[in-house]
Amino acid sequence: MRVEAQVTESLEPMRVDDFDFQLPPERIALRPVAPRDGARLLHVDGAGALSDHVFSDLAHLLRPGDALVVNDTRVISARLAGIRVREGNSARIEATLHQRVKGDVWKAFLKPAKKVRQGERIRFGSETESGVCLLDHLDAMVEETLPNGEAVLRFAFYGPVLDEALERIGSMPLPPYIAARRPTDDADRQDYQTLFADEAGAVAAPTAGLHFTDDLIARLAGHGVSLHRLTLHVGAGTFLPVKAEDTADHYMHAEWGRIGAETAAALNAVRAKGGRIVAVGTTALRLLESAAHDGQIEAFAGDTAIFITPGYRFQGVDALITNFHLPRSTLFMLVSAFAGLETMQRAYAHAIAAHYRFYSYGDACLLEKPSHGWP
Repeated sequence: MRVEAQVTESLEPMRVDDFDFQLPPERIALRPVAPRDGARLLHVDGAGALSDHVFSDLAHLLRPGDALVVNDTRVISARLAGIRVREGNSARIEATLHQRVKGDVWKAFLKPAKKVRQGERIRFGSETESGVCLLDHLDAMVEETLPNGEAVLRFAFYGPVLDEALERIGSMPLPPYIAARRPTDDADRQDYQTLFADEAGAVAAPTAGLHFTDDLIARLAGHGVSLHRLTLHVGAGTFLPVKAEDTADHYMHAEWGRIGAETAAALNAVRAKGGRIVAVGTTALRLLESAAHDGQIEAFAGDTAIFITPGYRFQGVDALITNFHLPRSTLFMLVSAFAGLETMQRAYAHAIAAHYRFYSYGDACLLEKPSHGWP
């Protein structure tokens, strides 16, 4: 079993500007389509050819014997609003949890963070109209302040009791490009969870999985495509902009993941019979690559901070289903590593011109391993 893989691939640095593109704001999806498998799907085959489909066509695009690998993490209500209390004075503060350290301790991004001090108390909860009394609250102590607006919070509750309090007090942590344009509502509590959501701990959805329905899963099974699960608790760091000028200078936040021994053995058996491993989302791909060694998937439990950029040689994945990502993001770098930067630039230009919907609630693409392989 591979454990605690803190990995950043030692590749030739690239300019972050190489991964920039212009996206019209109206291409950003603020709500998902209904039904979920009615989203559009751009197919990029091994030769780089593009074709337009609907996500429900997936059963016809995959082959009998292929294996779909989905992330079964469940998004928690990780966005908290409250007040910071110091010497009888209080100030409003927001926190987005992004990595659980242990039962009562989380790493979080705070806003504003500059004036937060180690040892002080933050009280999260629902305010009255006066903004003074918190009727239903959850206390946390700032155990440590970290760079870039991050802090370590120790909560007054532990384990499942804390999880229940977060669900009651917190809100769904929609990505900033959606949250900045509309408030979170009750529909998001269902819309922002995948069909496979089971293991609570993510603060962002593995959004490629949002397109699946029970009917599509049944048709895939009838087509001879197997379904396998892993868990990667997606952190809020996935939305952080890349501020470095070169890829070598970017810091990746770690995320916890697990691949069971039975799942690893089943995926290796698929490959041995000539089937392909198809990752549903960049989160599933990153964990599979963290667990891959000499072309085999191994059982895995621990943190991964793998950062994949062009020049990386994939071992654990043969095809990728993913949404359309932000410019200059680590996720656009990843898909460019998988399918080729020029191919992805062409695919995204086509998607923009053809009015595809972008980002978490948007449309998807199916990327196949380049026929010429990776460098």
